[in-house]
Parts: sequence; structure tokens; C-alpha cells
Amino acid sequence: MADIGQIALILAVACSLYAALAFFIGTTKGQAWLVTSARNAVLATLGLVTLASLTLIYALITHHFEISYVASHTSRDMSLVYILSAFWAGNAGSLLLWAWLLSIFAVTMVIQNWSRSKPLLAYASIVAMLTEAFFLILIVAVANPFEKLHFTPNDGFGLNPLLENPGMLFHPPALLGGYVAFTIPFALAIAAMITAAPDREWLGAARSWALLAWLLLGIGNVIGAWWAYVELGWGGYWAWDPVENAGLMPWLVGTAFLHSVAMQRRRGMFKIWVMALIILAFNLCIFGTFLTRSNILSSVHTFNEAGMEPFFLTFIGISLVGSLGLLFYRRNSLRSEKGAESLVSKEASFTLTNVVLLVGTFVVLLGTIFPLISEGVRGVSTSVSESFFNRVMGPIFLLLILVLGICGLLGWRRTKSRSVIRSGLPPLAAALLLCPVLFVIGIREWYALVLFPFCAFVAFSQLATWYREVMARRRVKGGNPLTAFLGSLQANKPRYGGMIVHLGIILIAVGVIGSSFYQVEAEAALMPGDSMTIKGYTLTYEGMSLDHSSTKMIVITTLSVYNSDKLVGELKPEKIFHRSYEQTVTEVAIRSTPIEDLYLILAGWTEDGTVTFKALVNPLMLWIWVGGGFLLLGGVIAFWPGRSKESKTDSD
Repeated sequence: MADIGQIALILAVACSLYAALAFFIGTTKGQAWLVTSARNAVLATLGLVTLASLTLIYALITHHFEISYVASHTSRDMSLVYILSAFWAGNAGSLLLWAWLLSIFAVTMVIQNWSRSKPLLAYASIVAMLTEAFFLILIVAVANPFEKLHFTPNDGFGLNPLLENPGMLFHPPALLGGYVAFTIPFALAIAAMITAAPDREWLGAARSWALLAWLLLGIGNVIGAWWAYVELGWGGYWAWDPVENAGLMPWLVGTAFLHSVAMQRRRGMFKIWVMALIILAFNLCIFGTFLTRSNILSSVHTFNEAGMEPFFLTFIGISLVGSLGLLFYRRNSLRSEKGAESLVSKEASFTLTNVVLLVGTFVVLLGTIFPLISEGVRGVSTSVSESFFNRVMGPIFLLLILVLGICGLLGWRRTKSRSVIRSGLPPLAAALLLCPVLFVIGIREWYALVLFPFCAFVAFSQLATWYREVMARRRVKGGNPLTAFLGSLQANKPRYGGMIVHLGIILIAVGVIGSSFYQVEAEAALMPGDSMTIKGYTLTYEGMSLDHSSTKMIVITTLSVYNSDKLVGELKPEKIFHRSYEQTVTEVAIRSTPIEDLYLILAGWTEDGTVTFKALVNPLMLWIWVGGGFLLLGGVIAFWPGRSKESKTDSD
């Protein structure tokens, strides 16, 4: 079993290297048969990596514990769904998934674009297959998922209990998929610079792949935040951990790339921006993959595997130096055809958006690697606190949200101030009306009276823009408002998908503001029948019970929840003790409403029956996850094919 997977991986290395070499020689020497052979080698690479991946999956399902990876991440008592998730639960398996996804994406790129410029596709395939070869060599040489043990245990160690959560079924594949998908637009961009290909030959395909990568990374980050919230038992969802930051940075740069592509396709602007941003996004994805698998930075999310640092640092160095050197060489041919004609224009707002996104990315990167800088300069590793990120990134994100709101009010080339004021007054008035409403319901803090109307202004601006365009379409084409709404959406999916994404970002911001500034916390030691109170809730401890199985013991506590003396339900926070793991897992209990979450943690107990509970009330938490849903919906709409000819712009 293990031998089949190992041989498939070694052959896949050979095929991927042959494909890159054959594409290069065949293209430069004009040998069509060699180019065809290279294309077949790309297909063969997919077949071999698929064989290796299916072999590992089969070994996991059938309990081949003689394979170290299977014994380390599965056990006989695990359900099938978590056995399958063990495929990406460890370092070697997740790297194999990386290579598998890239082989699928590379074949898709070749099949979709073969009828277009063959030199462009050949060079793009070279970049993709060299990247594929790098990961395959890394798997074979350092992190072999088919490494055998010297004996065959009767049972495996099992999955890390923290990973036995539905979020872990989707978070790692989504994040990895986003990392991998950025390889394709990067490859197309490098090929376009090498061949001096016109925009029409590569930019549309690069945008689609980048949008897919951006969407997967965004959803992966949101699901990861949800997993941290419901599984780690600390009451938060984002701690600016190095691995969390690694998933955020390419998403921010990818956002700037998509805005720049819209400008290049419509106005012939931002050509150097587009190239520089996709180079940065790809290398940040490789850097994020590296962080997850190294022990150079402390993180609860890393595999802490030694021996990979030279491989990754060499690859990143070659990629950065080579791609930036090529960009410098081609800089004259990439000059923009036009520039911004006015500061009061959509072009200027896009420029500001890019600057804000890159500043935010730089701050996150600097804070993430600061311990390495500190250790190199002073000999002492000094980490950056969570409060630093919150203080610096908070204003940056608020500025970004404001730009989103203003951008919808601006037109192309030049916008008259009178037009901006006329369009902006209704949403501004609606947002200002929110201030007295907030004051009446008891919100008196100045930051809330500023931030919530601030978000409301941006949301109302987006909705007002959509309303004006729907009504204009209705006047021209007739029909009812719903028909006009759906017609507008169908006519320009990238634009309106982008607007839905913007609304999702606003909802996430509302949830972050509410849960950050208005979180309430209480802790109490209770005997059965005792109660604790927190922000209008009364929690009465009813008792404790135990649940045993062959692999774990669960301590279950039950509390009755009263709100204004009315029983609204029960919460049952738990502690789980796994026999294979020393680490205790805290299962929190959450009562979620659109207004707030009641979040309850079982902290501990004593022999006399006293149980300590920690309770938190997190206002507006639900809207973070709803905003993530809007982000998914808008991204899917923007990505979905079938755009009609009447569409004239990309997403704003």
C-alpha cells in the first residue's frame, strides 16, 4: 500500500519536471510535438498525484496502521468523516493535498486555455509545474505521508480532539485551496511578462482564478474564526496569531489585485500594480504555507516540523527575485495608458483602496515577523501583542470601509462635487438618524455613536447606489422592481457581487465592533442550586453528570438560563478527557441571538462539588457569521460565468 503511493509520488516528480522542461524546449525551439508531450505530462502528473492521494485516503479508511501518518492521525473508533479529514490534519497529508489541488488547477488551466496563445500557456504551465515539482520534492524528501513504522500497532493515536469539529472539515481545505489557486494567476502573469502578451489573452483568466483564490481564503478565514470561537473556549475568534495572519495577508493583497484588474480592464490603468500585487499575493501564500509547517514562530496552529526551512526560504527567494526582476525588466511596456483625471473619481478611490490594503498588509507582516527581527537584531525574541494589531489595524480597516462607501458615490474619470453631495446626503442623513436611536436604547459611548453610524453610512451608500441603478434600469426596460433587480444582477455579476461582498464586510465590522467594545465577562464558583448573573441573565447551576466511552470521558454540567426571570433554555458546557491525548478539550455552550451571544465555559471543579463557570456576553456576534455568508454569496455571484454583453465594468 505505502509502496504504491511512494512510487506514484516519485513518478509525479519526474513528470512535473519533464513537463516544465518540455514546455520550455518545445516552445523556444518550435517543436510542437514536444509541447504536446509536455501537456500530456501535466495530465500524467495529475493522474499520479491523484493515485497517491487516493492511496493515502484508502489507507486511512482501512486502518493501515503500519503507515506512520495513519497511526498518528486516526484510530478505529473515529467516524468516517473525521477519518477523511485526517487527510489534511497532519503536515505530510496537507502538503499532499496542496500538490493534488495544484495538479487539478494546472490541468484545468491547460484545458481551458489551450486554444489561446500557446506560448503564453506554455510559460504559465512551466511556472505551475515547477511549483508542483517543489512541493512533490518536499513531500518525498522531508514529509513523506507513506513512511512506514517498524511495527504495526493494533490501533492508532487518533485525531487531535480540537480538530474533531465541523469547522475543520472545511477550514483547512478552503485555506489551502486559496493558497494553491493563487499559483495560476501568478503563472499567467509571469507568462504574460515573458511573452509580452496582450491583456485580453491572460487578464480575464487571471482574474477568475484570483477571484476563486480570494473567495476560498476569505471563507477559510471566517470558518477558522468560527472554529476558534466555538472550540478553543476563550471567548474570542481572532487573536492575530502568526498563522491567522498568514491567511489574512494574501487575502488583503488579493483584494487589491482584483480592484486593480478592474481598473486595467476598463481604463488601461494599474498595469504595474496588477503584476506586483499578484507576485506579492503568491509569495505570501507560500510564506503562509511555510509558517504553518515550521517552528520559527510560536503558534497553536503550526505543525512545528523542522527541516523544511531551507526548502521554503530558497523557493521564496528564487520566486521573489526572479519575478520582481522580470517586472523591472518589463516596466516600460507596462506603463498605464491613462491616469486618474481627478481626485474626485472612481480611479482615485481605487488607488486609495490599494494603498490602504497594502499598508494594512505591511503592518500585519511586520507584526508577524517582528519576533524574528528582534531576535536577529537584539538576540531576544520579542512578540507583538494583540493590542498592537487592534490599535493599528482598527483605524486602517475603518478607513478602508469609508473608502468603500465613498467609492459607490463616485463616477469614472471625474465627478462633480454637487453630484457626490446629492448622492451622499440620503445615506448620510439615514446614518445620522441612527445616533439618537442608539442613545435612546442606552448606548452612550462616543466610539459607538461614531462607529455604528459610520458603518451604516457605508451600507446605505451601497444600497442607495444599487437602488438608483435598479430604478434606472426599470425606466429603460420596464417591468417590476424585482425584475429590474434581477436583471441588473444578471447584467453585471462582478459589480453587484462585489457590492454584496462590501455589505458582508460591513456586517462583519458591526459584529467586530459590538463584540470588541461591549463584551461583558463574569466568573463564579457554584454549588447545585446556586446562581450567577451577567447582563440581565441569571444562570442557575443544576448539576453535573459523566459520560464514558472507550476513548474518552465527558464531564457535563447543566445550567438553566433565565432572562428577566423568564426561563429561556438550558446550557451544557463540557470538559472532555481523551485517553490518547493529555490535552483537555473545553466544549463551550452558546446561546446565540441577533442581539448577543451568551457564551458559557466550564472552567473547573473541586472535590466538594463546587464548579467554576466563566460566562461572557458577546454583543452582535451573529453578524460576523452572517457577514461571512454575504461574502460567500457575493463572491460566488461575481465568480459565476454567464456575464452578458451589456456589462461594461468589473466589480467596484
